[in-house]
Amino acid sequence: MKTLHQLISAKRIERLKVQGFCNMTDAEVSEHAFGNRFATSVCFLVLLIAVPLANIPLLMAMTFIALFGVLLPNHPFDYVYNNGVRQMLNKPKLPPRSKQFKFACMVATVWLAAVVYMFFAGFMVAGHVLGGLIASVALLVSSTDICIPSITYNFLFRGGHGFKGCAVS
Repeated sequence: MKTLHQLISAKRIERLKVQGFCNMTDAEVSEHAFGNRFATSVCFLVLLIAVPLANIPLLMAMTFIALFGVLLPNHPFDYVYNNGVRQMLNKPKLPPRSKQFKFACMVATVWLAAVVYMFFAGFMVAGHVLGGLIASVALLVSSTDICIPSITYNFLFRGGHGFKGCAVS
């Protein structure tokens, strides 16, 4: 699908490449930038409601959504984007998610399970702190494209190139 677009900043392109958008031109990365933020933005908005309310059912649902982000080719909210939102915006489909993104979803799954446990066990302060931290990570990705789990993945599994997601290991 051809669309009219403007390149995003070189810094944003670099941050998206850290997330695994390595085999794309800068123009293609720019085209996928909004779609890439869609899933984490929705997750952040749900966490913004669920954590202050200590809503265990909603947090459990988010835990399973994060788990499906690991198991499926795309994040569950990517399917919403690919099959609806992108058509309204005249954007290309998001490709299957990278290993970096899958790692981030795996971290989120474990982290959200811990938040659910904390609230379930009555450790309200710990639940709010852990929940606030994961919501902050989602906000960071949604607003700046800085993904701490992707940086961690690249550091651990790509030869120490945390901030250079496309570096050859």
